[in-house]
Amino acid sequence: MSVRATAAAATAATTLLALPLTPATADERDGGRLLLTVSGSRNTWIRGVRLECPTPKGHHPHGAEACASLKAAHGRPEGLTADRSRACTQEEDPVTATADGDWEGSRIAWRKVFPNACVLDAETGPVFRF
Repeated sequence: MSVRATAAAATAATTLLALPLTPATADERDGGRLLLTVSGSRNTWIRGVRLECPTPKGHHPHGAEACASLKAAHGRPEGLTADRSRACTQEEDPVTATADGDWEGSRIAWRKVFPNACVLDAETGPVFRF
């Protein structure tokens, strides 16, 4: 990986981590605030978005669907319902997804590496679809 690509990935990650995540108020106990990121193999690229639920706020393009999916999973990304009917190739092009923040007053710090973007989408649905 070039020095330029490494520097760009580090700058993007630092910028995303600098976004404030304030604690949930009593009115937000049925939802949460999460910083969601997806990065490519060896951090050659990274993107992220902040999602606030139950009323979707932020720049997530599928906020309502993502909030509904997370609500059904009790805010746990590992509990999201996978789409078993979706066929993905066995291509090895790893992507890493993370979710950091709070949900219903509990701290969420989740990270998982998926074999490729298709598997990520099939297993997490609209949550990481940005």
